Amino acid sequence: MNPSLQQEQFQEKILQNVETIIGFQAQRRQNLPKHQLLLESIATAFGQPWFLYAELIFFSTWGIVSHLFQSNSVDWGVPQFNLREQGIGVISLVISTGVLIYQTREEEASEERAHLALQLNLITEQKIAKLIALVEELRADSPDIRDRLDPEAAAMQQTTDPQVVIDILQATFNPASTESEIETIS
Repeated sequence: MNPSLQQEQFQEKILQNVETIIGFQAQRRQNLPKHQLLLESIATAFGQPWFLYAELIFFSTWGIVSHLFQSNSVDWGVPQFNLREQGIGVISLVISTGVLIYQTREEEASEERAHLALQLNLITEQKIAKLIALVEELRADSPDIRDRLDPEAAAMQQTTDPQVVIDILQATFNPASTESEIETIS
C-alpha cells in the first residue's frame, strides 16, 4: 500500500475522532441554560490578562485623580482613594485575579493534554484492533495452525466508535434516561 495513502487514512481517522469530540462538546454547550452561559462568559473574562491590566489602570487612575483633586480645594465628588485604607483590598483583588489567570492558563493546558491523551488512546485502540484482525487473518491463512472460531477476537477486531461511547455515557449518566433509550443506542 502506498505510504502517502496510509498516512492519509490515518489522518482521516484522527479527523473523524476529533470531529466526534468537538460535536460532543458543542452539544453539551447547547444544552446549557442561557444564565449558565452568561455566568461562564463573565467568569472567563475575569481569568484573562486584560482584566488584570484593566484593574491596574483603573486603580492607578483612581489614585492619581484622587490625589490631584485632594490637593485642589474644589470638591468634585470623586471618591478618595486612600492607599492605607483600601490598599489591602486592592492588593487582594490584584493577587486573586493573577491567581485566576494562572489557573485558567493551567486549565487550558490540562484540557489540551487530556485531548491529546484521548486521541492517542483512540488511535492505539484502532491499531490494536487492526493487529488483532491481522493475527486472526494469519491464523486463518496458515495451514499449521488449527482454524477455530474465537468470538472474543472477532469482537476485539472492531474499533470503538467514539460517538457510540458518548451516547452510552449520556444515557447512563442522565437520570431521566430509560432502558429503552440505552437499547436504541446500542
